[in-house]
Amino acid sequence: MVDSTRKSANPPLPEDIKVSHPLAEMAGMFFRNYAAVAGLILLIAIIAFVFIGPYYHQVDPFEMVWAPFSRPMEEGFVLGTDYLGRDMLAAMMVGGQVSMAIGLSAALISVIIGVTVGAFAGYYGGFIEEALMRFTEFFQVLPTLLFSMVIVALFGASLLTVTLAIGVVSWTAVARVTRSEFLRIRELEYVAAARSGSASDRYLIFKVILPNALPPIIVQANLMVGSAILFEAALSFLGLSDPNVMSWGQVIGSNRPYILDSGFTVAIPGFAIFLTVLAISLIGDGLNDALNPKLRQR
Repeated sequence: MVDSTRKSANPPLPEDIKVSHPLAEMAGMFFRNYAAVAGLILLIAIIAFVFIGPYYHQVDPFEMVWAPFSRPMEEGFVLGTDYLGRDMLAAMMVGGQVSMAIGLSAALISVIIGVTVGAFAGYYGGFIEEALMRFTEFFQVLPTLLFSMVIVALFGASLLTVTLAIGVVSWTAVARVTRSEFLRIRELEYVAAARSGSASDRYLIFKVILPNALPPIIVQANLMVGSAILFEAALSFLGLSDPNVMSWGQVIGSNRPYILDSGFTVAIPGFAIFLTVLAISLIGDGLNDALNPKLRQR
């Protein structure tokens, strides 16, 4: 006779044990960070302003529409007009698109250079690592703003040149982060197993190690977008920007001589840059917490 009190061979899991997907854990960790969520909401609002706003406010940012230096909310101009009588609201919308494009493109260039240098240095070690890290240190000790100014002055203040200049001088932090991750991961068991299976160096670098080294690289790349926007604004403030392309930095640079008389023409784009960089920094902090496995295990 079968004992009805016998326990099942496969007892159910306790109710307090939950199995969740790593992506769900990361998302939960991110959204529990209220500062990061606030940064995400702020960034979405800024993106909506600069990309959706022009469909409702169809004004050419280079067109002179009223008298120069009209104050905000005067004569129907929400943000006033600049030194040429151009609509500041239109300039902020269109200029935001260019500033964000420069930030993303420059960050992408920096990540490509930094990951390449750091990956090869961390994977091969020895003479290759020594040579690549000395090369990295050479760029690291250079004054980044001064170096980018030299590049723009030599090759012209076009949008492409400014983006390349920012990307070329900003990759060293990514290279160091990538190198440290490769030095740590290349000694792990699954990498040794793949190496013992006659996997090529290219496969080990790009298919095995790099995907597992991405979390800190993603955080660093996110922060570099904000840094690139600041760099572009600094170059524009110094007059090293394309006058035919509207950006937040270009608005600041073109109105710089009149900062004491009509400071709002500089303060408005400066405040927009501040909010954008703040939002990106808050998101970066949230990503750092979410992508850190030690913090997720708390």
